[in-house]
Amino acid sequence: MKYTIVVSGAAETKHCKPGTLELAKDIGREIVRQGGVLVTGATSGVPYWSAIGAKEQGGTVIGLSPAASEKAHIKSYRLPTDYHDLIIYTGFDYAGRNLLLARSSDAVITICGRIGTLNEFTVAFEDRKPTGVLIGSGGVADMIKNIVEKSYRGPGKIVYDSNPKNLVKRLIKLVDKEKKINKNGSSTRLRRKLIAD
Repeated sequence: MKYTIVVSGAAETKHCKPGTLELAKDIGREIVRQGGVLVTGATSGVPYWSAIGAKEQGGTVIGLSPAASEKAHIKSYRLPTDYHDLIIYTGFDYAGRNLLLARSSDAVITICGRIGTLNEFTVAFEDRKPTGVLIGSGGVADMIKNIVEKSYRGPGKIVYDSNPKNLVKRLIKLVDKEKKINKNGSSTRLRRKLIAD
């Protein structure tokens, strides 16, 4: 089975650091190169650029829309439909879509972002899902380490990196550990090894 990896990030990118959209494309390419399927919120900005990168690499891109139909997706939400192989119209608006997005994948990558991106991150964090953060991309992504430290909930299953290739590689390694634990049950020895690594 392929990995399903969400790219979560700013739909409106004026506050992102220069070069962030190219980094999002690189993340999309790396997800495909490293055996993954890209999942997005079927929106503009960072997720859209990651979809471009994934498609340039010949990969599969699945979108989860906040809209209830293609018509609403295009006319009401004003969201794109290109660079996706499949868009699922959830009808759950942004908050409900964010929950489904985080839970429908093996891992979530955060790039730049605003409050919606933070919502997707916190869902993944609460669900103890492997998460990658592209540091240096601006917005919420550059605040997450501080937020996690000040939240007194432990470090979570998070990898931080500024290099797209390294970030995806390290995140997939974390996903593989999770899959091994899930496959073998809740072995205490495996949990200790995961914590030690």
